[in-house]
Amino acid sequence: MNRGRISAGLLMHRLCDGVLQVYLAHPGGPFFKYKDHGHWTIPKGEVAPGESLLATALREFKEETGIEPCGEYLPLGSIRQRGGKTVHGWAFAGDRPAGHVHKCNLYQMEWPPGSGIWGSYPEVDRVGFFTLGEARRRMKEAQLPFLDRLVDAIRAGEIARSASLRITGPKSELTEEAVG
Repeated sequence: MNRGRISAGLLMHRLCDGVLQVYLAHPGGPFFKYKDHGHWTIPKGEVAPGESLLATALREFKEETGIEPCGEYLPLGSIRQRGGKTVHGWAFAGDRPAGHVHKCNLYQMEWPPGSGIWGSYPEVDRVGFFTLGEARRRMKEAQLPFLDRLVDAIRAGEIARSASLRITGPKSELTEEAVG
């Protein structure tokens, strides 16, 4: 295995009824078909030669979610996954367009291995918004620091929020309450 692989991705977030939610992707293909908790990730992919990290994150988000990302991108730093891959992340505020239907790239794979049977599988088979608590249960453990860094950035005012709201609660269930 190449332990020097580098990926980049985006963590889209939104407020829904005053609760912070993040947009995650579930890997497609037969290996992940029945795996859920501990397997969701930020939409991400490997950096192409000559491509910047942020350009990779933007490209991969669109390829894996079918959504064109736009907005201000807050760097969330990088993490190292168990297999040795380094993932660089950025956060941005956004939402699914009304009527959005998930579409993404396909890849070819022999399944079961050694069977001689080849199939086409989506890179990502499911996407969705999750509260921070649910995201913590579903995400790869190595990527959890991205959630903590997002919460820290919101609390520090690095990410704009309505002046009439304040952040409350632990990092696992960050919510906003009206200030009256």
